[in-house]
Amino acid sequence: METKILLSEKDLPTHFYNILPDLPKPLEPSLNPKTEKPIGPEDLARIFPMELIKQEVSMEPEIEIPEEVREIYKLYRPTPLFRAKKLEKFLKTPAKIYYKYEGINPVGSHKLNTALVQAYYNKKEGVKRLTTETGAGQWGSAISMACNFFELECTVYMVRCSYEQKPHRRTLMQIFGTKVFSSPSSNTEFGRKILKEQPNSAGSLGIAISEAIEYTLTHDSTKYSLGSVLNHVLLHQTIIGLEAKKQLQLVDDYPDIVIGCVGGGSNLAGLSFPFIGDKLKGIKKDLRTIAVESTACPSITKGEYKYDFGDTAEMTPLLKMHTLGHKFIPNPIHAGGLRYHGMAPLISLLCHEGIIEKRAYPQVSVFKAAVDFAHSEGIIPAPESSYAVKATIDEALRCKEEGLEKTILFNLSGHGLLDLVSYEKYLSGNLVNI
Repeated sequence: METKILLSEKDLPTHFYNILPDLPKPLEPSLNPKTEKPIGPEDLARIFPMELIKQEVSMEPEIEIPEEVREIYKLYRPTPLFRAKKLEKFLKTPAKIYYKYEGINPVGSHKLNTALVQAYYNKKEGVKRLTTETGAGQWGSAISMACNFFELECTVYMVRCSYEQKPHRRTLMQIFGTKVFSSPSSNTEFGRKILKEQPNSAGSLGIAISEAIEYTLTHDSTKYSLGSVLNHVLLHQTIIGLEAKKQLQLVDDYPDIVIGCVGGGSNLAGLSFPFIGDKLKGIKKDLRTIAVESTACPSITKGEYKYDFGDTAEMTPLLKMHTLGHKFIPNPIHAGGLRYHGMAPLISLLCHEGIIEKRAYPQVSVFKAAVDFAHSEGIIPAPESSYAVKATIDEALRCKEEGLEKTILFNLSGHGLLDLVSYEKYLSGNLVNI
């Protein structure tokens, strides 16, 4: 019974898995908000490189990973799959618990998987600068490192509450040469508008996206980069699940339950889509997949499934997704990456069709689960990943109550070593339960 299941560099996937051809029904197209007609490549060319636009709508079952990106992946991939034996013992559960650990790369989260691909295709198209938003700073850190590797300038709008809660993530971005602004900021027209209306605004990903897109459209040789939500971003993360499938094959196992936290949806998609593909093809019909979000920003558990803007200033196309409304400003929880008003259209469709289950937790119970996990496994999870930890523990205890020997797989999508202020608040009893 192995604790750490490893793959070699030769096992690194050569292609991403594209779930679009396997969906139970076609994904609704994104719409031009002025005409309410499906957008075309020309509508996106000002903010994205053409290769990523093609990947957004591709119906090819596999998309090749560029060799130059694969070489950089070898710095940290394949990532380990762990059997959480000490956690199983702590819970006294008959369930087998595995976690795919994405926190071992230089910036500490799964976000680097897509950041490198996006930076590569922008560089190839002659782009000089990327701009983006970030919630907790994990995406901002990842795109900063990727831009550094591909010699691109980088500008990041970091949601104000996380800018203040997580100064070391800001420092990490600056080490890679990135300009980081607290959002809402005074250096965009939309940021100034928000500050005038709400001087003490905690900010939101919707506001930060608006600022990043405005910056893109007003600067030459600049494109926009996104860390979640869109199809091509989720596509790049499927390397996680593809590796996990190979690792579980080595120990002759397969999950009954796959779990991931969701803000925009990228890390759940990355782990689960290769397994959901098996379910859709009839290979594992009884597979359960659970998306876990914050009760402070419950887009899939309480939001409407409808067309909405991806940003607050209404600059993006209309996306068919679960949404709380693009004007929604969530409370400043410590899992900044889970504070997005909407959910990835792919995740939203699969939730709507009943293929993905949905669940929400308040943050105090989540931090308790994270501390229990750290006591058992020795890894401090990022606050976002801790939502998946909480759901995993609940499912394992359910197996204990019902005497079920299920196999549970979850994505530990980042470490919490730059989130210790959040843990300090929990341990001192000063964490607000929202």
